[in-house]
Amino acid sequence: MRKTIFPITRLHEPLQVDIQVEAGKVTDAWVGGHLFRGFEKMLKNRDPRDASMITQRICGICSTAHGVAAAYALRDAYKLAATANGELITNIILGADLMQNHLRHICLLTAFDYVKGPDQSPFAPVEPGDYRFGKQQNDKLVADMFLGADIAARAHEIAAIWGAKSPHVQTILPTGTTTPVTAERVSASASIVREIRGYVEKTLIPDIQLIADTYREYYQMGVGYGNFLSYGLFPTAKPDERALKPGRVIKLGPVLPVDTAQITESVTHAWYKDGPHTFRPLAGEAELDPEKAAGYTYVKAPRYEGMPFEGGPLARMWINGHYRRGVSAMDRIVARALELKLVCEYMLDWLARLIPGQPSLSPYTPPIAGKGSGFTDAMRGPLGHWVEINDYHIAHYEIITPTAWNFSPRDDKGLRGPVEHALIGTPVQNPDSAIEVARIVHSYDPCFSCAVHMLDLGAKKSEGTASAPFHPHQSLGNGH
Repeated sequence: MRKTIFPITRLHEPLQVDIQVEAGKVTDAWVGGHLFRGFEKMLKNRDPRDASMITQRICGICSTAHGVAAAYALRDAYKLAATANGELITNIILGADLMQNHLRHICLLTAFDYVKGPDQSPFAPVEPGDYRFGKQQNDKLVADMFLGADIAARAHEIAAIWGAKSPHVQTILPTGTTTPVTAERVSASASIVREIRGYVEKTLIPDIQLIADTYREYYQMGVGYGNFLSYGLFPTAKPDERALKPGRVIKLGPVLPVDTAQITESVTHAWYKDGPHTFRPLAGEAELDPEKAAGYTYVKAPRYEGMPFEGGPLARMWINGHYRRGVSAMDRIVARALELKLVCEYMLDWLARLIPGQPSLSPYTPPIAGKGSGFTDAMRGPLGHWVEINDYHIAHYEIITPTAWNFSPRDDKGLRGPVEHALIGTPVQNPDSAIEVARIVHSYDPCFSCAVHMLDLGAKKSEGTASAPFHPHQSLGNGH
């Protein structure tokens, strides 16, 4: 029996999951992204300094990560360095955005896979499932999660203090930020971080532990390849060092170094014209082919040395030795909550190290040409931006997002992407609901606004005629 789940509840419209269910278990899976956005094409012939602003519009949830990666790419292309204050402020802005993302994901998406939500949008109609909490306990969890959503807005306030607005901050540059350090900004930000930390420690982590203890079988469900990848997150004062170090892990083996030159993308099962089986960033452009018979997604298949890798909080926590219990759906949820607490501590340290009166950026003169790359981890995993500049303009820009890594399709060798692999063997009690599948998909914190975006209007509507039929590649919105 083949079942299509579209859309996934409380998630972006473009994500479609197809599963094959035999004898009550998932025996095969295909994950598709059905929107093409084309931001790389939009950036062509633009001033490179626009990249940090434009790429943030890829997403309203993780916008800062794109701004930072773009700034890093220009820093590399222009051979620049950030000021000490500028690097710290950039970390603070990205850290604040990570905190609001993790809070919203847990409190609005993940938790309500296990906690029965109220009879209101976006929780109604409630998906049929095995909700195990009694009314009193369930009501408390609902109240705690709604409080967490409010707390997430406080994290946005920190990003706005240093970024002028949030989402889509305005201040990030290759050499730092345009925001000067003042005692008032530091004090206000630190107060909010302590408020968030208090909620995380006293409410969120105990609630997540309660959910994990109540649904312990999810420590054995949604198990990934055990391949983890991180570019590292939050530069420190030491050259080439990051607070959360980069690394890769193969089948839960030792932590190995990352060589970004080993990254390729496959389009064998994506809606792009067949050319080389794989290609490297900036080595060429894939042309759209939405009618391609072998395709089932607009998401390409990133690979490192030909292997699929998972990214995100679990990958970072595993690589850095902070959490190594397992590689399941529940492990991803627990790791995200623990990373949230860790970032709160980082934030307080960065704020304490800011020096009022010292520069937050340095001036520079853009060269006529250059080539560079910028790597950071976003909320969901490794994010890479590559840029080639000719005659002061962008000649080629490429982005590989965390959702592309996690939700990639099969590659040219037939290897499933990480989420497709994690779904195999999942028990499904009710194929019409398949809440078990949604729980596993949600554990990866997908963001398909980052991955793809396309609108196919089909035939024009004429007066007195019916609307054009819904095209399989059509969307009614961008997910944000």
